[in-house]
Amino acid sequence: MAMASTPRAIPLTCSGHTRPVVDLQFSRVMSDGSYYMISACKDGNPMLRDGQTGDWIGTFIGHKGAVWSARMSADVTKAVTASADFTAKVWDTYTGDVLHSFSHQHIVRGCDFSGDGSRIVTGGMEKKLRIFDLNRDDLNGPLLTAEGHTSVIRNVVWDGARNMILSSGDDMEIRVWDPRSFNQVHSCKMDGPIASMELSADGQYITSTTGKSVYFWDAQTYTLRKQIKTEYDVSAVSLHPNHTRFVAGGSSDLWVRIYDFESGRELEVYKGHHGPVHTVSYSPDGELYATGSEDGTIRLWQTTPGKKYGLWQGDGNEDC
Repeated sequence: MAMASTPRAIPLTCSGHTRPVVDLQFSRVMSDGSYYMISACKDGNPMLRDGQTGDWIGTFIGHKGAVWSARMSADVTKAVTASADFTAKVWDTYTGDVLHSFSHQHIVRGCDFSGDGSRIVTGGMEKKLRIFDLNRDDLNGPLLTAEGHTSVIRNVVWDGARNMILSSGDDMEIRVWDPRSFNQVHSCKMDGPIASMELSADGQYITSTTGKSVYFWDAQTYTLRKQIKTEYDVSAVSLHPNHTRFVAGGSSDLWVRIYDFESGRELEVYKGHHGPVHTVSYSPDGELYATGSEDGTIRLWQTTPGKKYGLWQGDGNEDC
């Protein structure tokens, strides 16, 4: 008797970057059902794409060094990028124009918008956090500066729901800051340098990685909810919006792995990239996830292979 075959996972490849892709972010779902994706790359040219199809929308031209982080405002009217050229730039996503360029004294590794998009936070090689108010007449300097990290800051998140700033890096600690005073109010200690950190789509979990371990923290209480150990160095992780699974990339191999959230059991393993996977992210509707790699490409993968969605026609014969 013939058995029905399981649909093969066929990723869509988003070309355009010429060097390693190091950061990805999806927007929320807009009122018309669409959503967007922004990518940061060592080629210095962050790109905006249609989130469902990966179709290129535009490239932000102006940085003179690698771009380490790229984020969109909640309404997707602005983007902010952090660069090795010692600047953070804010862009108009409709025109591609630079709205603001903020100078730093060293490489900027992380950036994010406040919930209402009126401020940005940056961090990097200076070991300092800075808040810039985009509505100030005098934009030459930061509104507030915070010190406390003892090594490079690699990741910055502005938790808009609770109005808190999260930062992490090589000093093995997630620090939580009140942006009103810019005082540190909490910390989450880990076992090694923190490679990645993000807030889950619903704001319930802080996910972070160090070495071969993945951590899930309660974003309300900052207590550790779950730690899962793997057999490889984890570069990035993203939790599915319904909390049933998460995707992880490795810094020393080419595989993309899917895990069950509750048990930590490996569910799926895929190979599509030709270099280590530096960044991963689930779409806001959970229908796909994106991976960015040393090979300079972004690949979009279906959560449920064979389902009709975006450019996938549901027959498993897509030409990528």
